[in-house]
Amino acid sequence: MNIILDSYAVLVFLQGEAGVERVQEILDAAQTGETQAYLPLVNLGEIVYIIERKLGLEEAQSALSAIKQLPLTIFPVDEENVLAAAHIKAQYPVSYADAFVVAAAQNLEAVILTGDPEFDVVKGFVEVENLP
Repeated sequence: MNIILDSYAVLVFLQGEAGVERVQEILDAAQTGETQAYLPLVNLGEIVYIIERKLGLEEAQSALSAIKQLPLTIFPVDEENVLAAAHIKAQYPVSYADAFVVAAAQNLEAVILTGDPEFDVVKGFVEVENLP
């Protein structure tokens, strides 16, 4: 089973917010090889800028270091993925960063793990698991 964590899910994990238990379950399963967990590269950048904007550069660098220790595979950005995300953004009212999550989920036949209600509009297109 493939799981795509969006920025929301990773921030929930880093900040210990509601839903952290489910994110931890996914990361534990990825650690043991029961599942494969992915984070699109664009969303890694989104997480870092959100933390830097709210808490400063030092906290953002610390968060980046912590994320790199997690059993996540970074889903790359290449021309094919950029064009797939652009197509999704043109068809659905989601942010551009979220379009990369949807494109990765489609490419990998993966479930999106999120708490962001913006993904509700793509539920018929890809599978979405909402955090509490």
